[in-house]
Amino acid sequence: MKHGKKYVNAAKKIDPKKFYSIEDAVALVKETASAKFTESFDVAVRLGVDPKKADQAIRGTVALPHGIGKSVRVLVVTKSPKDAEAKAAGADYAGFEEYIEKIKGGWADVDVIIATPDVMVELGKLGKILGPRGLMPNPKSGTVTMDVATAVKEVKAGKIEFRVDKAGVVHSTVGKVSFEKEKLVENLKTFLNTIVKLKPSTAKGTYVKSIYVSSTMGPGVPIDRTVAAA
Repeated sequence: MKHGKKYVNAAKKIDPKKFYSIEDAVALVKETASAKFTESFDVAVRLGVDPKKADQAIRGTVALPHGIGKSVRVLVVTKSPKDAEAKAAGADYAGFEEYIEKIKGGWADVDVIIATPDVMVELGKLGKILGPRGLMPNPKSGTVTMDVATAVKEVKAGKIEFRVDKAGVVHSTVGKVSFEKEKLVENLKTFLNTIVKLKPSTAKGTYVKSIYVSSTMGPGVPIDRTVAAA
């Protein structure tokens, strides 16, 4: 793949043979971000797990202390009076039959869907639509709950969901490059600590194999994996 001049010049500032500290890596990503828009600050963690095994299919949620700098659109699928409770907590959309029909018609203009347990039978029938988009609510991620108000507030405040892909890599956005360095460092450390805590007992060998951070359009900066290899 051929890269543009901005990318090439940015890549020259990074030593590919060096593993940086979290603080230095964050500083480099901020320095090498050159797009005309405000880029996201992304992280990719390669894990020594077998995602095909249910107990090693890492997934979870984490409340980032400074959010991700993005307005999250939330739909709560629930019946009355929980729909009013969800709206009062800040949900963008809330309801039951209306949204079941809209999703059946292909609508999914939201970032997160939260649901109460009593509607999961109907919502589960839409798995082929919601699953590929990563929108199907799940009890493990806290998006299937009767406490919709708390769930909405947490998501709006910066709670994100992540999961390992087929290649054993967890990708996530943990902020914007426009954030202050200290805020990005804190968000990144919180994210990595959460990954480490989810290490399955059946995983053998090195758990955290590599960590790279980058801006949306910038080159990857390798981080010393030992910072998260506990």
